[in-house]
Amino acid sequence: MKKIFTSILSIALLSFSCGSIMGQVEPSGPDIFGKAFQKRQTLEENSPVKELPVRNIGPIVQGGRIVDIAVNPENINEFYIAYASGGVFKTINNGQSFESVFDNQRTIGIGDIAIAPSNPDIIYVGGGENNSSRSSYAGDGVYRSDDAGKTWRFLGLEGIQHTGRIIVHPQNPDKVWLAAMGNLYSSNNERGVYLSEDGGKNWEKTLFVNDSTGIIDLVINPENPDQLWASSWERTRKAWNFKGSGPGSSIYRSDDGGKTWNELDNGFAEKQNRGRIGLAVSQEDPSVIYALIDNQKEEKKKKDREKDELLASDFLEMSKDEFLALENEKINDYLKANNFPEKYDAQRVKEEIRKNNYTPKALSDYLGDANNALFETSIIGAQVYKSENAGDSWELANSYPIEGLYYTYGYYFGEIRLNPQDDSELFIMGVPMLKSIDSGATWHRLDSAGDVHVDHQALWINPNNPKHMLLGNDGGLYRTYDGGGHWTHINNLAIGQFYTVAVDNQDPYMVYGGLQDNGSLRGSSKSIPNKTKSWEKIFGGDGMYVFPDPDDHNLIYTGFQFGNYYRIQMDEQKYTKIGPRHDIGEDPLRFNWRTPLEMSPHNNKILYMGAQKVFRSMNQGDSWEEISEDLTKDLPQGNVPYSTISIIEESPLKFGLIYAGSDDGNIWVTKNGGGSWEKISENLPERLWVSSIHPSNHDEGEVFATLTGYREDNFETRVYKSGDYGKTWTSIRDGLQYEAANVIIQDTEEPNLLFMGTDGGSYVSFDAGKNWDIMASIPNVASYDMVVHPRDGELVIATHGRSIYVADIKPLRKVVANPDKELIAYEIESITHSEKWGERTYQWQEPNNPEVELSWFSKAPGDLEIRIVNSEGKEISKLNKEVEEGYGKIKYDLKGYSYDGRKRSDKKDFLKPGKYTVEFSLGRLAESQTLEIKEPKKR
Repeated sequence: MKKIFTSILSIALLSFSCGSIMGQVEPSGPDIFGKAFQKRQTLEENSPVKELPVRNIGPIVQGGRIVDIAVNPENINEFYIAYASGGVFKTINNGQSFESVFDNQRTIGIGDIAIAPSNPDIIYVGGGENNSSRSSYAGDGVYRSDDAGKTWRFLGLEGIQHTGRIIVHPQNPDKVWLAAMGNLYSSNNERGVYLSEDGGKNWEKTLFVNDSTGIIDLVINPENPDQLWASSWERTRKAWNFKGSGPGSSIYRSDDGGKTWNELDNGFAEKQNRGRIGLAVSQEDPSVIYALIDNQKEEKKKKDREKDELLASDFLEMSKDEFLALENEKINDYLKANNFPEKYDAQRVKEEIRKNNYTPKALSDYLGDANNALFETSIIGAQVYKSENAGDSWELANSYPIEGLYYTYGYYFGEIRLNPQDDSELFIMGVPMLKSIDSGATWHRLDSAGDVHVDHQALWINPNNPKHMLLGNDGGLYRTYDGGGHWTHINNLAIGQFYTVAVDNQDPYMVYGGLQDNGSLRGSSKSIPNKTKSWEKIFGGDGMYVFPDPDDHNLIYTGFQFGNYYRIQMDEQKYTKIGPRHDIGEDPLRFNWRTPLEMSPHNNKILYMGAQKVFRSMNQGDSWEEISEDLTKDLPQGNVPYSTISIIEESPLKFGLIYAGSDDGNIWVTKNGGGSWEKISENLPERLWVSSIHPSNHDEGEVFATLTGYREDNFETRVYKSGDYGKTWTSIRDGLQYEAANVIIQDTEEPNLLFMGTDGGSYVSFDAGKNWDIMASIPNVASYDMVVHPRDGELVIATHGRSIYVADIKPLRKVVANPDKELIAYEIESITHSEKWGERTYQWQEPNNPEVELSWFSKAPGDLEIRIVNSEGKEISKLNKEVEEGYGKIKYDLKGYSYDGRKRSDKKDFLKPGKYTVEFSLGRLAESQTLEIKEPKKR
């Protein structure tokens, strides 16, 4: 363990030149995850907090995006679920319970999982999910288990980052093909089809298209394993733009076991418009193959015009006089239909145009809502093609457009399945799941029976009973035994993908958070997954920031992506939309996907919200004023809002001391509530996403910040501290070089106690960031947000893949508060005596045996002796344990010897009510605490 308990050096000793902070941000190399894993292993072995009390409070299966399902062909009650950012879980009882089998690997973001048909104990897992989402975490290669998931071996292919599909030879478990998608945000050559014939010891890349085109799907001829089909996908995601199609997208076939490939193009969709492609081959006749494509060809459709209706296009070339001649009723109808602010009516707009404040074209330019782009498509979208000659030629199968399946984000879907006993029955997955019984000509919805979540990602069909299916989507796992007539939600895993977390001051306090595609929820901090009641849903969409009003727990501020926030009165089910709006003639507001909302810690009526500017409301969101100019770099953007404010934080020590960070690398501070702003990021790396800012709870001039290069495929750890309001910054990442940082916070009581969340785990520093230790009892899942409950002394961690963890940090506070103490013994919770201790009502019951927990923190390893002493100073029990450095605990069964004078009893019995001294000794070190056993209450 590092010498983290020595006196803390002045921050000046850590400072270094500005030039050492700055530098061009480049994508990380293919070995980045291996280096991060090695560092994490070392930290886990030496972590002083590996036994710190931590509990998962759920919620269960909320935002748990499933990417694949693999079922043991010899025992369908045994199957594996692969989660996008939560690892792999296994069941042996048809989903009644699961166990995690992939924790603490190099990464736990998953792309695909495959069971060897000839030996179900052999399993392959490819890292990095195959969806190209904003929250698609990268993986680092491929793994193999030979014992049904008990142990794993890493097989290399570090640079593939995202796995499209894995196929295992039906007779030879050592022959395996892997489809590699490559980097999400940058070009790289580690894409294509890889073949191994020795169980993954060596890999040969047999198909490569180009450095921005990966392989998204693979299927194999069930009768001839030398014949395979692969679909390639050209896509480029940037922080400011996503292009999900291109000429690199195509279909290939191999007739020699994947060693060589030929492109199949005859009759397929136009090359330049091809997006993601999913494949399915018939089990009845392998010459029949289907392809589901996201066709990105634009279809410019002119909107139907109602009689006398004004459309946005009408204003593009309209003159001032033509506008002023319009009927007021028509203008008001347009303003209302397009959700202009209520302050605008025909009379006001005419007056402002008359004064040349803006032109009529401004009424068209005003409609620049990023959220609309998600739901209003002008592209063809999903199409199904069929080949009856193994892909030599293709014909369009759907007899009419398949609208409402993809909208404009087909990159998020693309799976197609066939009934293994009837290849005229097809299933395609998108926002809904659709089924065809006529080879793709017509379609109907299959997921509307019951409360089935949308956004479908994986489907397994029982080859012996096709009415039995398992469905994976953004809401978890579903099962049907009647072909989709009814679905059962197998809702028992805490796999939530949280973006944010907040707490209130109830007792017990409630935890609030926004989740990927599962809205905003709240639940008790004492929640126990699968035992206590479910969390309560507050709002829908992709949940973002949540703020409960401290004076009214039924008043909550929350919302969904791109700045759509609401003030909600839960007990009245009253929803009021809040948020700033731009004026006609001004540039549209640019809202980040996770638009920052902040409630002032000084006045709960005051809210802050960010677009490219910072806005403030003094009246709970009813009206807004801008308190800054554009604080971003105002860089060019494509179809994704960019150059937006990503974080706003007000100091808890001073009203009006506000920090704002942007997704293009700026950090600003105002000390006068927005009267003036100072840019404070000049000496930080350029163009990185500001993922968090934390004004100190203890020192007005102190502030912390994390930056992430995740959206450049750069995973370097960037965490900084300033003692002068951001004028100068010091890197405090210690040895954490290879995990992108998402959040840093400071304890509310001990200024030197810090917590940080990265894409690879959760960390604690006892010395203001000079050294970091991993919280090893929490899996290496992305930690997205954190908050300390000031009353209860608990750290609440929102993960993007394993829901919410709560850690008791009061023991850590004592370590920081007592830097010179080498052994700390913690208070022991009292317990009430019972005459029924050790008894059982029935023979088949476990006896009622009490326990208390004895805990300590040691700064050196050794043999710890714990003596329990009665009021007369006589030893009545003793425990010994070989301990490591750090926090430790042991259970004591409350049994001890009694004394009759000097004579000690022959055997131990349960202690009687009273106070006992517990003495801890480690070498020369000694500490003691009191154990109280209370008298039972009299009835």
